[in-house]
Amino acid sequence: MDAVNLAMKSSSSSFFLKTPCLFSSTKPISRAPSSVFTLPSTFRPLVKCIQAPFLPSPLNPDSKKPLNSVFTCSAVTSFPSQSHPNVHSGFSSAKLKLLISEFQSLIEPIDRVKRLMHYASLLPSMDGSVKTTENRVPGCTAQVWLHVSLDEEGKMRFLVDSDSEITKGFCACLVWLLDGAAPDEVLALKTEDLNALNAVGLNGKGSASRVNTWHNVLVSMQKRTRAAVAERDGKPRSELFPSMVVTADGIQPKGSYAEAQARFLFPDESRVQELVNALKEKKIGVVAHFYMDPEVQGVLTAAQKFWPHIHISDSLVMADSAVKMAKSGCQYITVLGVDFMSENVRAILDQAGFPEVGVYRMSDEHIGCSLAEAASSPSYMDYLTTASVSSPSLHVVYINTSLETKAYSHELVPTITCTSSNVVQTILQAFAEVPDLKVWYGPDTYMGSNIMELFSQMSVMTDEEISEIHPLHNRMSIKSLLPRLHYFQDGTCIVHHLFGHEVVGKINEMYSDAFLTAHFEVPGEMFSLAMEAKKRGMGVVGSTQNILDFIKQRVQEALDRNVDEHLQFVLGTESGMITSIVATVRKLLGSADPSSGGAKVTVEIVFPVSSESVTRTSTSSSLDRTFGEMRDSLKVSVIPGVASGEGCSLHGGCASCPYMKMNSLSSLLRVCHSLPHNKAGLSAYEAGRFRLLTPKGKQIADIGCEPILHMRHFQATKRLPEQLINQILQPCDNGQSSSHN
Repeated sequence: MDAVNLAMKSSSSSFFLKTPCLFSSTKPISRAPSSVFTLPSTFRPLVKCIQAPFLPSPLNPDSKKPLNSVFTCSAVTSFPSQSHPNVHSGFSSAKLKLLISEFQSLIEPIDRVKRLMHYASLLPSMDGSVKTTENRVPGCTAQVWLHVSLDEEGKMRFLVDSDSEITKGFCACLVWLLDGAAPDEVLALKTEDLNALNAVGLNGKGSASRVNTWHNVLVSMQKRTRAAVAERDGKPRSELFPSMVVTADGIQPKGSYAEAQARFLFPDESRVQELVNALKEKKIGVVAHFYMDPEVQGVLTAAQKFWPHIHISDSLVMADSAVKMAKSGCQYITVLGVDFMSENVRAILDQAGFPEVGVYRMSDEHIGCSLAEAASSPSYMDYLTTASVSSPSLHVVYINTSLETKAYSHELVPTITCTSSNVVQTILQAFAEVPDLKVWYGPDTYMGSNIMELFSQMSVMTDEEISEIHPLHNRMSIKSLLPRLHYFQDGTCIVHHLFGHEVVGKINEMYSDAFLTAHFEVPGEMFSLAMEAKKRGMGVVGSTQNILDFIKQRVQEALDRNVDEHLQFVLGTESGMITSIVATVRKLLGSADPSSGGAKVTVEIVFPVSSESVTRTSTSSSLDRTFGEMRDSLKVSVIPGVASGEGCSLHGGCASCPYMKMNSLSSLLRVCHSLPHNKAGLSAYEAGRFRLLTPKGKQIADIGCEPILHMRHFQATKRLPEQLINQILQPCDNGQSSSHN
């Protein structure tokens, strides 16, 4: 590492300012074409050199040897005549202005590329021993290595290299800006400060991958700067979040929470076979939500190989899958989810012409959902009553609500359901199709706030950027819709409420260069972190399926690059997702041909668990029987969830839904073994049909399904159904017709 430190010292500005340079600082410097930066005449010129003894002199390109010095001039920097060159306060921002001016003076994209190639030629090469996986910068298309240290004067030292010359040129600029700066100055630079620097576009329009290079290298510089300062100050390193490392050969859980999750990824084969035999014999289909307990998901994932009528998905697809299973001959559907999910499955099966197919829940008790219950509250009805007197209005309701809520809402205000993956497009399309429309979103407060924040960010984008999100909108239309968008202020999912200050602060400090995933329902701080990462190609905000697809895409890209790589994903949603993620990732990693000498790719899934968010077995609090049995069987010090049964603590991030955990493997087997001869004993488990009528005398199932069918029409055509538009413009007709377009 001495060679590394010497190289870093050699490339630092303070080192070279003490070294005799090629030029006298009292003489003017000519504007040679090969000079990296030009100087305002009001500045006293100073020369900064980077060690590159084997490069020809930039001012003498025909020379094969350096001039009478071991250094070649890589950058001409300038200081105001009254300042001292060793004072770095504010100096990086001054250099940034010079760099921006340099780039903007080059009108043609090819000239910018050539300039970056020149910068790359002046950056010292990194010793091969430092080009390790640990020093890789995540999120760059090319390989980038970064080594960071803090010198004896308290200044930051950066050594960077890349296997791409253009990327290396970007890195050279960042090193020139920040090497030798104080830590606070490094941390003060924002990614948006680099927006004016691009190499392949005009007027700020650059390739996304090139922009991401600037941003991701800077984020890694800042993360490692914080770590170096903490080490210098003797601050103990914060405890890492638990995580699970997935390779082609297996998995490695880190931390007790991850051990609890991993224990069921390789289920007991006898339990798998028991379930498969029952499903085949009784012709039972299984639809389960992603957020199931890991034991259940592990068994279901293994059983899928032997029985095709098992589907694990988000709530929207569950009912569609149930219809397909009924068409394939399944006589019963078991639903592993909360009650509104089984209600939706029952209603959609009836609508599809399968009233004889039985639908069963996994408990004889109510399987609730804090979010769905918020939409059934008097305050939500008051919210919709306000909307009903403000025409034209559209109620956009989250799919994770009861059929009863959808029916009552639709009779008050024209309603369409949405998911976390289509809510943005649904709202934008509605505003585009109905002039002066007012949209009322509910019930999830966090999602509503996040949608509002997203649209606010869009209001300062260019028209071209906005059209990429939705072709019928521009900056003016986005600004005009903001005051007409409303969201319910008192509805939260107890799981996503858990990503609080402690968790967000720790992610920002220790995982800022990781891939960040966040469900649309998480609180604003977590949403903002993921949105910022998304801009750099390092994050996703959306549904559980969006998160899974994002991870699949990034892993496949790493495999295609065919270089050793470690990918780290922070899981900003319910921890039950891990089973599907691990299964998907292992399948991708296993698809690589080991005989071809392929690179080693590892994937780490991080659980952002608060220190307050797990139940320790030494706690004297009483656990319910289900959690107690799980703890005893695992023989570990923690289990997902807390003793109260109300999710994890408000201090952040465990994200393990207690209601979903009511869907146990033992319950599933009990239901399967009881069918068909003991239906009477399962009466409390059966998803019943709604017998009540709406205030307008309609069947709840009929009217409650209509907003869902409106959404299906939108998903198929990318337009609102004509029937819904008529209901918006003539709200007195709500719920009066059951025909659909």
